[in-house]
Amino acid sequence: MNPARYLLLPWWIAQLATGAKAFCDNPVIGSPRLNRWGLHVTRIRLAARMARARRARLAPLVSPEDRTAFERDGFVVKRDVLPPAAFAELRRQALGHALPAREMVQGDTITRRIALDPAALAAMPAIANLIGSAKWRGLMRYVGSFDSEPMVYLQTILSHVTDAAPDPQTVLHADTFHATVKAWLFLTDVAEDEGPFVYVPGSHRMTPERLAWERERSICAGTGLDRLSSRGSLRIEREELAALGLPQPRAMAVPANTLVVADTSGFHARGPSVRPSMRAEIWAYGRRNPFLPWTGLDPLSLPGIAERRAPIAWAVRDRLRGMLGQPWVDVGPKVADAPARGDRPGG
Repeated sequence: MNPARYLLLPWWIAQLATGAKAFCDNPVIGSPRLNRWGLHVTRIRLAARMARARRARLAPLVSPEDRTAFERDGFVVKRDVLPPAAFAELRRQALGHALPAREMVQGDTITRRIALDPAALAAMPAIANLIGSAKWRGLMRYVGSFDSEPMVYLQTILSHVTDAAPDPQTVLHADTFHATVKAWLFLTDVAEDEGPFVYVPGSHRMTPERLAWERERSICAGTGLDRLSSRGSLRIEREELAALGLPQPRAMAVPANTLVVADTSGFHARGPSVRPSMRAEIWAYGRRNPFLPWTGLDPLSLPGIAERRAPIAWAVRDRLRGMLGQPWVDVGPKVADAPARGDRPGG
């Protein structure tokens, strides 16, 4: 090891007690020898044990039926979340306001996000009511295993808008090694061949077969796998699922007004789209340190802070672009379902 790198060794070791996942950025997390001895698998087992304990305390927030569905599949699907008139008004508000937007290009797909900050929520009270409801809050907390506010956006997926390679998000993957939550309330109908969310049922469970697969991947993930896997979001081919005792992915081809809440430590992807298409949704994301024994005590969930996190994060990356990078390009005010431009954002 380069002598100068010894100075970073305490920092790399300290990251073992956090959600740090990038094999390529941390030579301790990515150590083939340590992972051969079981470091990565030990972190997975401990994080899973902690998540089970937290969910047990949060169980009263969701119905027995939703708990059963989640434990079986790793996700919960709720159709007709809102009464028809209430959903029509929410959709009208969500798609009727031009608000500051950011876009990112991955392969041939643009992801557009509009942060639901205080100004946006004031303009769209129907969304504010939804994300403040007991049904929404309960599912976010139980699946995410923390009594914390997720980050929430209006999100639009625009497929086949460039001639680039396919969207890398269409490859099955796990976001990280521990429990996380993502949610989609679809504002538009989602067809099976137009980029639906897909999930491998039961893949959130860290079975002996899954742990063996994780161990083998962790041994070579630092240098021997694709870029996204080496950063801790391990990719898997559909042909590998049977050996892990897993079924093929289920596509969430669902009508508008359907809510899907999933633990994205399970294998999931964006399904391929066979034609140019648009998918609009209210999208939420939550992730905390997986080794915390408590469910709450999250200062970022405090009112006045929680709803400002997304624009603050964007502003920080704008300012530190050279150090952190900034894939999210400011494209000015847009309505969520505006068509894609003919060129890349910022191009």
